[in-house]
Amino acid sequence: MRSLSFRKDLIGLQDELLRFAYKLTTDKEEANDLLQETTLKALDNEEKYIPDTNFKGWMYTIMRNIFINNYRKVVRDQTFIDHSDNLYHLSLPQDSGFESTEGSHDLKEIRKIVNALSKEYRVPFSMHVSGFKYREIAEKLNLPLGTVKSRIFFTRQKLQEELKDFR
Repeated sequence: MRSLSFRKDLIGLQDELLRFAYKLTTDKEEANDLLQETTLKALDNEEKYIPDTNFKGWMYTIMRNIFINNYRKVVRDQTFIDHSDNLYHLSLPQDSGFESTEGSHDLKEIRKIVNALSKEYRVPFSMHVSGFKYREIAEKLNLPLGTVKSRIFFTRQKLQEELKDFR
């Protein structure tokens, strides 16, 4: 049975939580959804709350964690990984230089060098060029973060070395 003081504290904090939700989401509807999800989670986990502790801090933590988890889910759902051999052009910006002959020639040379690398170096580098963060690459490829960073660094070094006389 839910305690009366818990519900009273929860209701009294709704306006502050809504302001905090709006600050996180910057959207009125999303803020209302976040407030509703936070309130529901708090009610479901009332037995985990220790009385005479910082109730407001507990609620803010729940809301912040829900917001972070929802954000990560959206990012994860929007992430696309092309498992084909040529990952270089994935998510290439529109102003990538493809329209100019010179830019096209540069990209062909870079692609040739990158494709000549072994898969263990080519894939992390291609993902990085496509906009993935180091941590995301490490998670997707199931590699340690340091390994991903060193492989991308090695590939950059190789490109610099191969292209130093190009122009």
